[in-house]
Amino acid sequence: MATYQYEAMDNSGLEVKDSIDAATEAEAQTKIREKGFFVTKITEKNKGKKKDATAAAKTKEMKGPRKKKAFSLGGVKPKVLCTFTRQLSTLQDAGLPILRSLRILETQAKPGPLKNSLIGVIEDVESGNTLSEAMAKQPKAFDNLYVNMVKAGEAGGALEVILQRLAEFKEKSQALKRKVQGAMIYPAAVLFVAGTIVGGIMYFIIPKFKEIFIGFGVELPSMTVLLINMSDNIVTYWYLIPTIPVGFILLLKIIRKNKTGSYILDRIALKIPLLGAIISKSTVARTCRTLGTLIASGVPILEALAIARDTAGNEVFRKAFEHIQSSIREGETMSVPLRETRITDDMVVNMVDVGEETGALDNMLYKVADVYEEEVSVLVEGLVNLLEPIMTVVLGLIVGFIVIALFMPLVKLLNELS
Repeated sequence: MATYQYEAMDNSGLEVKDSIDAATEAEAQTKIREKGFFVTKITEKNKGKKKDATAAAKTKEMKGPRKKKAFSLGGVKPKVLCTFTRQLSTLQDAGLPILRSLRILETQAKPGPLKNSLIGVIEDVESGNTLSEAMAKQPKAFDNLYVNMVKAGEAGGALEVILQRLAEFKEKSQALKRKVQGAMIYPAAVLFVAGTIVGGIMYFIIPKFKEIFIGFGVELPSMTVLLINMSDNIVTYWYLIPTIPVGFILLLKIIRKNKTGSYILDRIALKIPLLGAIISKSTVARTCRTLGTLIASGVPILEALAIARDTAGNEVFRKAFEHIQSSIREGETMSVPLRETRITDDMVVNMVDVGEETGALDNMLYKVADVYEEEVSVLVEGLVNLLEPIMTVVLGLIVGFIVIALFMPLVKLLNELS
């Protein structure tokens, strides 16, 4: 009979630290769950340093030579992590041991951040750490959501099921992101090309016309004077063209480092017509799918809300989730504080209320996410359709202004010469 030290959370979300006697770790986890606790960490007490040293030496022999990590910058790309999660889920579903599954995927992975992270995970698992503990040490690859879901799968003995849910979650999140990014490629490309052409005209062409007008001594109309002044400013202060947007982005980042500034920027973004609706609905879809996946995986509601809050990516929603958390700690249901925050419409609140009444909150959150993802797709398509005529009109006005401003003095010059 061994003694296991554990850390767990009770139904109210409070942390509990204690020890329990059991023959195996699985039996210890079963006894802890019978007490109504959710296990977050469990370790066996050491009984003698010699035994530990011998076991460590044997483990070291089994590991073989330590693999070298390749140099890499940045974190793991979402698409790569999505593919890895699906492959790991398939291997676990086939019944392979977790260590063997990790070694197979590490061998197949290309040199880069994921391969380096997997090497670290394999070493930690071989040293006796759980998979979730090993993944928590690799934040470049596995975020808080990923680690907590794996931890829930280990505690519940259903890691393969959790990995399947995690793979589905990652795939749907990537699909929504690709829809939004793909829809914005065309307007961005048109604006970039148009801006480059107009900038080239202002920098190279207009000064040539200016020399012609000065040479003939023609009295210039106000439109032409305005165009030439704009061209002179671009030629003189051309370095401000890349500096201003870069400076603006840096200013926004500085403001976002302050919680109040970040909250104000996010609040303004949500008020922008059409674009604000896209930001709001995509955030609701992402957080609802995150929350539903965590609850379905057995993560306690308070911990699930904390993870969903951190993945929201919006300070307005973050504060709303903090309010929901505090209300649940005081005994409220989730639907009541959700209605008070006003971050979603009544449909979401009612579906959450029904989910709590029927005990199927995770399914209701999935349905909300599906509905909102569809609405985001429609809004993005509408935004693109709206941008096309707006860009056409704006570019037509710019080109028309340049043509009229240049031809007015030319017509006057031709009349004088004739």
